[in-house]
Amino acid sequence: MPHSSPRTAAFFDLDKTVIAKSSTLTFSKSFYQGGLINRRAVLRTAYTQFIYLVGGADHDQMERMREYLSSLCKGWNVQQVREIVAETLHDLIDPLIYDEAASLIEAHHTAGRDVVIVSTSGAEVVEPIGEMLGADRVVATRMVIGEDGCFTGEIGYYAYGPTKAEAVRELAESEGYDLARCYAYSDSVTDIPMLEAVGHPHAVNPDRALRREAVAREWPVLVFNRPVRLKQRLPALSMPARPALVAAAAVGAAAATAGLVWYASRRRASALAAAASA
Repeated sequence: MPHSSPRTAAFFDLDKTVIAKSSTLTFSKSFYQGGLINRRAVLRTAYTQFIYLVGGADHDQMERMREYLSSLCKGWNVQQVREIVAETLHDLIDPLIYDEAASLIEAHHTAGRDVVIVSTSGAEVVEPIGEMLGADRVVATRMVIGEDGCFTGEIGYYAYGPTKAEAVRELAESEGYDLARCYAYSDSVTDIPMLEAVGHPHAVNPDRALRREAVAREWPVLVFNRPVRLKQRLPALSMPARPALVAAAAVGAAAATAGLVWYASRRRASALAAAASA
């Protein structure tokens, strides 16, 4: 069914756009402590994280990272992965969230836009992060799960490059988003198709290739450099969830109405008293 009026959304890449590191690689130590990987794998993921943070990742590097992570997680019990992520999420991810990104998410929600996280990282990691951030929807890579409840090492859906743009357009069709009025944010040149799909693209902490493209296309370039725990952010910037906002607005409106009625009754009473004395 067609929507009665166009809606809008803000699409956020996750790694190095909303959080300061790679979400998947950040959990490597926890996966080691849970017995999923060995010390050598921890060191390798730490090195990969360092390279990713220093220089970003082009297409070839992303492909190598995809192949490595796919082979690494083969045989992992999915329920165990979810439990490890749930137990360590706030300790590991909360301190990495950019204050500027959290403020943007709040601003888009206040403006009535949906917030969608679109990430190449796995759904088992991205979905809990999206929930913590208050995102309305999440698009993430999905690994194939075998009948034994373990990852097979195969990728069922890869949220990367043009696939992200396809997901954005599919969501626009199903949710009634007007893409010309939508926003998108990313740090990587590989996300240009997603940025091109909306009317308001933004480059955030861009790699060199994306910075060149952003300058050439006159896209805004944003610099996020203040990771902060959500609970430690300034109260003025910490907005309640949208249902709470609606409730707060209703309470505020009721209070304002009551105040106006009281003020009007006082004015009327004063006027009557003055008229009586005259």
